[in-house]
Amino acid sequence: MRLGLYLNLYGTPDERPRLADAVEQAKLAEQAGFEWVVLGERHLHRPGYHEILTSMTWLAAHTSRIGIATAGIVAPLYDPVVLAETLAHIDVLSGGRLTAGFVLGYRPEEFALYGVTQAERVARFEEGLEILTRLWTSDEVTYDGKFTSIQDAYLSPRPVQSPRPRIWNGGRVSAVLERTARMCDGWTTSFNELDADLPARISEYLSYPRGEGTLGQEVILCREGYCAPTSQDARTALEEPLRDLYDAYTGWKRTSTDVSRYTQGWDDIVDRSAIGSPAQCADRLAHYEELGADGIILRIQPPGMSQADALRSIEAFGELLT
Repeated sequence: MRLGLYLNLYGTPDERPRLADAVEQAKLAEQAGFEWVVLGERHLHRPGYHEILTSMTWLAAHTSRIGIATAGIVAPLYDPVVLAETLAHIDVLSGGRLTAGFVLGYRPEEFALYGVTQAERVARFEEGLEILTRLWTSDEVTYDGKFTSIQDAYLSPRPVQSPRPRIWNGGRVSAVLERTARMCDGWTTSFNELDADLPARISEYLSYPRGEGTLGQEVILCREGYCAPTSQDARTALEEPLRDLYDAYTGWKRTSTDVSRYTQGWDDIVDRSAIGSPAQCADRLAHYEELGADGIILRIQPPGMSQADALRSIEAFGELLT
């Protein structure tokens, strides 16, 4: 099973602009056999949150083999030409380690910040992804769209990976699953996707026809994860910081249909996670593989967890990979 480590990009005024903890975790994950370090995106977060694209570059500079992935960039917020060029250069600088994961976004304040109408997000996403993909794979691109028009455009340098870096997309509704199969190479779940819902969603995603030029139909599960000597040790380290994060999510996702899942109890969280002793975590990873997962992204360190606790868990998951 390929594992990804979802890095905590929450910054605080006393440590900004350093990403020392994330770099230390990324280096350890690389040594431990993880496939990717994975970054998310957030804006208008007063405690602090490191910007995703520059953070990817920083992490690429401090690692040598591990993949640099996102889950995900809020694609409708960006000029697609700028995004295509920046991500292409990250692939160049990292030696071909980029996986670009996107999402539609859901926070009205983020769309307002970028001057984007939220009702246009699907149209912007599809147009932007088409432009990005064509710029990554074509010698020259002319495109006249609703939001962007370009004439005889090209990237130099283009991405290192051939024919291009892999593209993931996150979301849970049928329209997202169909769009992912048509335009992307892999689907990333929500961290709060219930295990009971996964078989039907995976089956539905795989049932949609792949679009021309797509590179596969990977299933990438995002799960809470913490591996410790005992299940009680895992709970002691994880429960309080994870509960604080979920409390914050009830505010961020107030307009989202899944907000209620952040008020669940500990047992409910464990039932859809890889949390516990090494044997318990190994069983959970095997369970997800049986469900059809091609990879699992683990969020090990919520804000507020100590660096030492996070590193211990990364090492413990690494031992499961050996």
